[in-house]
Amino acid sequence: MIDRQEIMDFSREFGLAPNVIEKDYVLGWMLAGISAHPEIGPSWVFKGGTCLKKCFFETYRFSEDLDFTLTNPEHLAEPFLLATFKQISEWIYDQAGIEVPADSIRFEVYTNPRGNSSAEGRVGYRGPMQRRGDAPRIKLDLTDDELLVLEPATREVHHPYSDRPVDGIHARCYSFEEVFAEKIRALAERERPRDLYDVVHLFRHDELRPDRLLVFSTLEQKCAFKGIAVPTMQTVDNQPARLELEAEWGNMLAHQLPVLPAFEQFWQELPGVFDWLHGVAEKIARPSLQMYTPGVGAVDETWRPPSMSHAWHAAIPFEIIRFAAANRLCVDLTYQGTRRLIEPYSLRRTQDGNLLLYAVKHETGEPRSYRVDRIQGAEATQVSFIPRYLIELTPSGVISVPPVSRRAATNFSPRISRPRTARHSLTHAGPKYVYECTYCGKKFTRQSHDSALKPHKDKNGYPCPGRTGFLVDTKY
Repeated sequence: MIDRQEIMDFSREFGLAPNVIEKDYVLGWMLAGISAHPEIGPSWVFKGGTCLKKCFFETYRFSEDLDFTLTNPEHLAEPFLLATFKQISEWIYDQAGIEVPADSIRFEVYTNPRGNSSAEGRVGYRGPMQRRGDAPRIKLDLTDDELLVLEPATREVHHPYSDRPVDGIHARCYSFEEVFAEKIRALAERERPRDLYDVVHLFRHDELRPDRLLVFSTLEQKCAFKGIAVPTMQTVDNQPARLELEAEWGNMLAHQLPVLPAFEQFWQELPGVFDWLHGVAEKIARPSLQMYTPGVGAVDETWRPPSMSHAWHAAIPFEIIRFAAANRLCVDLTYQGTRRLIEPYSLRRTQDGNLLLYAVKHETGEPRSYRVDRIQGAEATQVSFIPRYLIELTPSGVISVPPVSRRAATNFSPRISRPRTARHSLTHAGPKYVYECTYCGKKFTRQSHDSALKPHKDKNGYPCPGRTGFLVDTKY
C-alpha cells in the first residue's frame, strides 16, 4: 500500500480532497481483484462513469461507484456475492496491504423498476489515510438485464500510483462506442448532470475517432430495448427534468472536479453532439499548434509526451493544466513573475531536453510557448474557450507508468495467513534526487543532482532514446 504522503501529493496535483484520491486508489485495486477472480473476472463487464475515468480518460471527472453488467444471472445471489468479495478482500490485502473488513461487505438483491433482479453492494476499506471511525465504502451496482450490443473490450486500468503492478491492471469493459451510446440513452431517459457532462466529454476526444454509424446503431438497439425513441436535441430540450438538470449541476459534480465548468458551456455544446450523431454535421478537424520559439532550441519532432498522470513534486500542478484543457477552461498562468490567461493545447520537447507548454493567450489569440521549468503557478479558471487548435494534452489509452519492484500475482487464491514483514532499504547520508525520463517516464533515484541519464530501457523492454530527466522529488 502506498503511504499517506503519496495521497497528499496527488491531492495537490489534482486539486481534489485527499479522501477522493484515496478512494480512486482503492478503486484500482478493487478492479484488480475483481478482474483476477476466476468466476466473475471473465463474466462481469465494467461500465459507467468510473469505467470512463479508469479505462479511457485520465482527465475525466473522478467517480465513486463501480457499475457492472453481469452476463451470468446466477451471480446475482447474496451468498455468492458475500463469499466472492471476502475472497477478493483477502487477495487485495495480500497484493496491496489494503484492509477490507469482512463485516463491512454487504449486498442487497432487489427487484428493479423493470421487474428483474439487481444488486447493490457496499464494501468498506482502510486505505493509506487510515481515517478513524466508520470505514469509507465503495458502492457497487450490479445488473444482468442490460442489453450488451457490442463485444466487450479489455482496457488497462489507469492506476498512476507507485504500487502499480508491473503488468498493469486490466478490466473487461464496454467498448467506446457502446459506452457512448449508453450515455446518450441515459441522458435522454433521466437527464442527470453527470450524463450531460459525460456525453459532451466523450464527444470532445477527437483522437479516438469513434464510428458514428456504430454508435448510432448501438443507440437504436438500446433505445428499442428500453422502449423509448432515439433522442434528438429537441426531445432532450423538452424533457420536464431540464430545469432540474441545471439546478443540480453543482450539487452532483462539484466534488468530483477541481473546478466546476459552467452548465451553459456543456449545454450549448450538446446540439453539436446530436448533429454529429444524426449525420447532419461532421466534427471540426483542428490543426495542431505549431510554432517556432527563438532561443529555446529546435523541437524534437519524434518525441511524444509520456503519461503525466502522477504527482510531479514541482512548483506547478501540471494535472490541473491537463484538466483545464480537457474541460476547455483557461488557465491563470504565472510565468517569470507575471500572470496571463491562456488556453492550453499541447506539450513539446526541444532537442536540448526542455519541456514546452504550447498555449494561446486568451485575450489576443497569440500563440505562445512556455518552458515548464519556468512556470511558477497554474490555476484552472471558470473562463471557457472554444479550441482554435487540436487539444493534445488529454490523450486516451494506455498510460505509461514506471514499473515498481513488486509484482502482483496473476493467479487468484484465498489469502494464506502469514506475518507481514517490514521493508528495509539501504540509506546514505544526504538527500536523494529522483529524476524522471522526459521520454519514457521511468524514474531514477541518485545521490547527485544531475539530470543526465544513462542508456536504459522503457517499461516494455525496448531501448529508450531519452537521455535527460527532470527532477520530480528530493528525499532527505
